[in-house]
Amino acid sequence: MEYVYAALLLHSAGKKVTEEGITAVIKAAGVEVDAVRAKALVSALDGVNIEEAIAKAAFAAPAAAAPAAAAAAAPAAAEAPKADEKSKEKAEESGMEGLGALFG
Repeated sequence: MEYVYAALLLHSAGKKVTEEGITAVIKAAGVEVDAVRAKALVSALDGVNIEEAIAKAAFAAPAAAAPAAAAAAAPAAAEAPKADEKSKEKAEESGMEGLGALFG
C-alpha cells in the first residue's frame, strides 16, 4: 500500500508519478524500496486519470457503507453477528474494487 500512497502523494503535490519519485517518497518514509514494485506501479498507472479514479473510489465508498449500516441495525440479536460479518466482507470487496480502478 505504501507504493500507492506514494503515488497519491506525488500526484497531490502536482508532481509526475515516476519510479524515481516513488522511490524517493518510500525512502523518505524509512522503508526499503522494491524497485520492481515501483516500476510495476508506474506502468500500471500509465494512461490512468488519477483524479477520475479517486472520484470513482470516493463515490463507491459511501455506497458500500450504506448496506453495512443497514445490516448492523438488524433487530435480531442472534443474527446480527452473521449479518455484520457478511456486510464487512462486502464492504471490503467494494473497497478493493475501488482500488482496482487506480490500475486501469
